[in-house]
Amino acid sequence: MERKRVAILGARGMVGQKFVQMLSEHPWFEISGLTSSTMAQQPYGEAVDWVLDGGVPTRASDLVLSHADPKELDADLVFSALPGGVARGIEKRFAEAGFPVVSNSSAFRLEPDVPLIVPEVNPQHLQLLDTQRGRRDWGSFIVTTPNCTSTILSIPLKALMGAYGLRKVVVVTMQAVSGAGYPGVPSYQIMDNVIPFIPQEEEKVRHEVSKMLGKFEGGSIRDPGIEISASCNRVPVLDGHLESVYVELDADVGAEEALKTMSEFSGLSQEEGLPTAPDKPILVSREEDRPQTRQDRLSGSVPGMSVVVGRVRPGGSRNSLLFSLLGHNTIRGAAGCAILLAELLLCKGHVVR
Repeated sequence: MERKRVAILGARGMVGQKFVQMLSEHPWFEISGLTSSTMAQQPYGEAVDWVLDGGVPTRASDLVLSHADPKELDADLVFSALPGGVARGIEKRFAEAGFPVVSNSSAFRLEPDVPLIVPEVNPQHLQLLDTQRGRRDWGSFIVTTPNCTSTILSIPLKALMGAYGLRKVVVVTMQAVSGAGYPGVPSYQIMDNVIPFIPQEEEKVRHEVSKMLGKFEGGSIRDPGIEISASCNRVPVLDGHLESVYVELDADVGAEEALKTMSEFSGLSQEEGLPTAPDKPILVSREEDRPQTRQDRLSGSVPGMSVVVGRVRPGGSRNSLLFSLLGHNTIRGAAGCAILLAELLLCKGHVVR
């Protein structure tokens, strides 16, 4: 397969850097452009304040940063790591100009004709692209990935919902500082501290998970009628979101049965053998004190692309469960999920520039 050219909007930020790192040796994609609103015309390696392990990838280091202007980029597909406040206008311009846009920003996630996708959870929602094409005068399309917390949570919920039905979800999150972007939370605020509020995070979890678990019907997504509530906390961990989850199901289920269901779960990404798809989307731990962020955030056949479930136990009634859930927020929860989605788009013939 001839590799597709991809550009990254907002390449200097935390998620932008993770895109660069994960795409630098990708078998299907080749980075052809990087953008920055403040450092255009400078080589990426000199302009970026690189914070990830391993240094700036050689293939990206000498690329000269462009403005986020469709006329300045030559690409078959565009990844957006832009902040939500500026993403809407820029992503729209690229879609209008004929660029397929895979966005990690919040700007279009809840638009009724824009797919919000985790490939193992709701690939059928890509049918919304037909609705989008009918409603918008764009030369191409925008698809989105969810907030990191929503992404991580949606995977085991999909496994349980498919097997037993799902009525209610209550989640308490402990979220890493990298989820706040770069430079993120000031060190004096987060060290020796837990901050029990992340702006708009709880609303994102509620609305995004509902959209993803809804059924595609008649050109739109039908609300699944699941009660979802979240309490989100920022904690002094670099990477890895840990979530304590309570679920009520439509059917009675024991912990062992639920463990087996989640362990055996797979999706279209695994069936298609996509490069960034882990062999198992859900890894199950039976140790009483796992998952742990430092120990388990890079677990799986594709490091960081599996979520880890542990401490599965009865929730107080025969149809309820409690469990702990861990996912790498900038890999599975951000750049990695978007890259996996782009692979699915290419595999299914949606990217043809």
